[in-house]
Amino acid sequence: MALAPLRALVAACSAAVVLASCSTGDDTTVAGKADSSNELTIAVAYDQPGLGVRRLDGTYRGFDVDVARYVAKELGVEEEGIKFTEATPSEREKLLTSGAVDLVVSSYSITDKRKEVIDFVGPYFVAGQDLLVRLADERITGPESLNSGNLKLCSVANTTSAQHVKDRFAQSVTLVEYPNFSDCVTALLAEQVDAMTTDDVILAGYAAQNPELLRVVNQPFSEEEYGIGMRKGDPTSKAKVTAAVRKMIDTGEWRKSLEANVGASGYAIPDPPELAP
Repeated sequence: MALAPLRALVAACSAAVVLASCSTGDDTTVAGKADSSNELTIAVAYDQPGLGVRRLDGTYRGFDVDVARYVAKELGVEEEGIKFTEATPSEREKLLTSGAVDLVVSSYSITDKRKEVIDFVGPYFVAGQDLLVRLADERITGPESLNSGNLKLCSVANTTSAQHVKDRFAQSVTLVEYPNFSDCVTALLAEQVDAMTTDDVILAGYAAQNPELLRVVNQPFSEEEYGIGMRKGDPTSKAKVTAAVRKMIDTGEWRKSLEANVGASGYAIPDPPELAP
């Protein structure tokens, strides 16, 4: 073979090797997509003060949003590469299984039923279920008191909260379900329901927004372990997301974010939970 063609062949082979070494990402996995495209689509809540809120200027704030940003950055995706989309409770599993999003970080309680469909990293936070009532309403002192007086209890469809109350404490309460937490708050302020139930950290955010109108009963009666939702069958990405959350906890950024987002409400910041391997 002549020298010139040989040089051309060597150059072509070298270029192919370089390209192959650069394109290590597998777009079918979260970590692979982050590596190859520097982009991730993450579902967060739009209407949970302190955890996940989409503001009027289009920016996103909250502890869950900070967790999402931290994890993405550890996977190599800067903030400009994150596409946030809304995680309504009734759509979270579908968002993951359909491939519409890569991760769900949205006060997503880890349950055995959900683990049949999707995978979780966590728990990265443990909340307690509680009740939100109107400030002057003294009838409701805990979940058992919902059994009297034909009371209406509001929660969000496809969450664990309302059915938990009805199954364990208040069989006679009337359940009212809405698509979003803010709908329940509106109904409570309009006296269309008598109480709202979900996790205490979410309720604390709403009470802080309306301190002259609403209060948290402050009698937590369950534990809700929050996890980051992922599609099943992606163990490498799960390990990397777990490592990112552990680093956020160990560096103090976990507590710093909670203090910035919910500390002003008077909510007592808990110790970080132990992550599952």
